[in-house]
Amino acid sequence: MLKVGLTGGIGCGKSTVAKIFSDLHIPILDADEIAHRLVEKGQPALTQIQQKFGPDILKPDGSLSRQNLREIVFSDLKQKQKLESILHPLIYRTLQTELEQLNAPYCIISIPLLFETNMTDLVDRILVIDCPVETQIERVQMRDNLTVERIQSIINNQVSRAYRRARAEDLIDNSTTDSGLAEQVKKLHNLYLSLSACRD
Repeated sequence: MLKVGLTGGIGCGKSTVAKIFSDLHIPILDADEIAHRLVEKGQPALTQIQQKFGPDILKPDGSLSRQNLREIVFSDLKQKQKLESILHPLIYRTLQTELEQLNAPYCIISIPLLFETNMTDLVDRILVIDCPVETQIERVQMRDNLTVERIQSIINNQVSRAYRRARAEDLIDNSTTDSGLAEQVKKLHNLYLSLSACRD
């Protein structure tokens, strides 16, 4: 099975593209979704995080306060690395387990931090969703209501747009709202089906 790694900066439109692939009946594995499951109440990873970061990262009901944790990790690189050292190996293992259960010509593995987490060896091809940084900031502001400074700090924590573009086997331009996403995805869908057929 051909494994396509889907990545791109915050606000580039990865979820929208993944949804279009999903509508074409292609299985999607999502690293962010897995990360959310791993830190649900009662999960071992949440206990580990609480031991490392203290009780303030929990809400009164014992679930994770994403807001509090985000404040800690985005203002301190060491803390961010501490969190990643807990979560990334678990995400990687879960992705591998879920991959083994799939039966399809190809699948999409959505990993926003594909390069930053060194997970490129999980995939056969890299698909980058791309748009200008100004567009990223605009979209994330509208979506998450964050300050420009906070969004910029998230972008600065990710590899550069040029780095991603240079390493993409496939590139979807999502600069504008009418950038023909569905058309671009359909072309790639046909490409991936033919590449998958060649591998069999």
